[in-house]
Amino acid sequence: MPAVQDPAFERWRAYLLLLARSQLNAGGPGRIDASDIVQDALVEAVRQRGQFRGTTDAEAAAWLRRLLTGKMVDALRHANADKRDARRERSLDAEIEQSSLRLEGFLAADQSSPSQGAQRHEQFAKLAQALTTLPAPQREAVELRHCVGWGLDAIAKQMGKSPAAVAGLLKRGLQRLREQLQEPKS
Repeated sequence: MPAVQDPAFERWRAYLLLLARSQLNAGGPGRIDASDIVQDALVEAVRQRGQFRGTTDAEAAAWLRRLLTGKMVDALRHANADKRDARRERSLDAEIEQSSLRLEGFLAADQSSPSQGAQRHEQFAKLAQALTTLPAPQREAVELRHCVGWGLDAIAKQMGKSPAAVAGLLKRGLQRLREQLQEPKS
């Protein structure tokens, strides 16, 4: 499938990829590729562009999350056709929303004005992009901790590492994220 060439939607790729990976990682090692699902969601966004009536980044993010959820449900249905779990399908939308809320909390979003909300969404996009630059083990540990909400022991089990090793990955990953996200001093 060709890449989406629409900058209005393409700028959301890292954000959607983060949400998709957080849900797929939470389900254990899977056969579903998060980047394929995100690509499908972005292609659907281009197709349905005329149906989007929002005007803010928050509305665009919510709309794209819904499209992503639909694509993830389709992929899970296909991958698990012989062993369907309707409860998992129903809860996927809520889990993606929770991941998004955890990330907003991670950004310390105590802002309330529209301009501060827009700034928060910009920070959110920067965070998602910065996560893509981390080495895979650091990224996975940070996503499982801060997007999925897992503790050290659960992350260690998922990654096949000791809790101490996971703590080190988290420390280095978060340090690197802070460095990348820090505003330059004028």
